[in-house]
Amino acid sequence: MRFEFATAARVIFGPGVLREVGPLAHGFGPRALVVTGANPQRADLLLSLLREQGVAAFTFPVRGEPELATVQRGVALAKQENCGLVISFGGGSALDAGKAIAAMLANPGDLLDYLEVIGRGKALAAPSAPFIAVPTTAGTGSEVTRNAVLASPAHGVKVSLRSPYMLPRVAVVDPELTYNLPPAVTASTGLDALTQLIEPYVSCRANPMTDALCVEGMRRAARSLRVAFAEGRNAAARTDMSVASLFGGLALANAGLGAAHGFAGPIGGQFPAPHGAVCAALLPHVMEANLSALRQRLPTAETLQRYEEVARLVTGSATATAEAGVAWVSKLVVDLGIPSLGHYGLKREHTAELVEKAAHASSMKANPIVLTPDELAGILQRAL
Repeated sequence: MRFEFATAARVIFGPGVLREVGPLAHGFGPRALVVTGANPQRADLLLSLLREQGVAAFTFPVRGEPELATVQRGVALAKQENCGLVISFGGGSALDAGKAIAAMLANPGDLLDYLEVIGRGKALAAPSAPFIAVPTTAGTGSEVTRNAVLASPAHGVKVSLRSPYMLPRVAVVDPELTYNLPPAVTASTGLDALTQLIEPYVSCRANPMTDALCVEGMRRAARSLRVAFAEGRNAAARTDMSVASLFGGLALANAGLGAAHGFAGPIGGQFPAPHGAVCAALLPHVMEANLSALRQRLPTAETLQRYEEVARLVTGSATATAEAGVAWVSKLVVDLGIPSLGHYGLKREHTAELVEKAAHASSMKANPIVLTPDELAGILQRAL
C-alpha cells in the first residue's frame, strides 16, 4: 500500500475563528486582494479585521462561477495594487477564483499554459502567492484542495488549474458564516459535500486516511443536512455540515471523485446550472449505475461492500443494503427541492456530446469502474 496526503498548510476550524484572520494576514504582508462573491459587503467584518491589523484590502467580487477572464482581471488588479496576499471570502466560486489568481501572480505566462484539457497543461513552476481561504458555504471543500475549477465559455466546458503549489497557506473554517445561507443554497452545497464524501469513499484511489474522513463526514451530513436546511441557525447542524464539507475537500483532493463530478464539469460549462445541484441530481443515478456495473463485471469487488457501508452510515441501519443507500439519497434530493437537470435546459439530444466530454474528464478517472458510453448515457437520461 502506498498513498500520499496533502492539504492546506494550516486549518483553523471553529465558531468565531474569522476573527483570527487579521493577525494571520498581517504576517503575510501589508496589501491583500480580497476575492468575494457578488456582494462584497458581506465581507465587511473581514475587511474591518484587516484594517485593524494595518492590512490594506482591495476587493474583487466574483459574480457567478469564475471564468478564465475572471482570473485574468483579478491578477491584473492584484498587480496594479501591489498585493502580495490573496484572501478568498465566499463560496466555491470565490475560493476557486482566489486560488487561481494567487497561482498566476507567482507564475509567468498565460493561464492557458497551465490548464487541463483546453490548455497546454504545463506544471506550475513556482508556489502560489500566499493565499488564505475563508469559506462561507458548507459544500465545496475548496479551502483544502489543490485545484481551481474555471469555466471557458469559448470551449463550453469547465476545466481545472491544478497543482500542489495551489494548496492554501491557511484555511479558516467558521461555521457561523453559514448561519444565514438560504435553504436552497444549503441544499445544493450540502448535497455537494455529501457527493464529495461518497465518491472518494468508493473511489479506486481511496486510502485509509480518506476513508476515515469520509466515514465521519457522511455520518455528520446524514444527521444534519436536513436540520440545517430546515433550521438555518441551528449551530450543531451548521457545525456538522462545515465539518462534512471540510472532510469532503480533504478526501477528494487525495482520493479523487467519480462520475457525478465527471458530468458536472461539462454540464456546468454549457448550462446555467449550479455545481452542487448538478452533482445532487446525478448522485443517486451514478450510485445505481456503478452498483449495476460492478455486479455485472466485478462481482467480487470490495467497492460493493463500501456501497453497503455508505448505506449503513446514511440510513443509520446496521442491516441496510446498498440499494437502501441509493433510495435514501434519492429521497433526500427530492425532499431538499433539487430540480432535475431538464430544469436547466438539458435535453436528450445533448446526451452524446455530454457523455463524450464526461468520459475524458479528470474526475471520471477515479470512478470505481469504467462505465460504458451506454451506462453514462443512462445516468444522464435518468437525471433529466
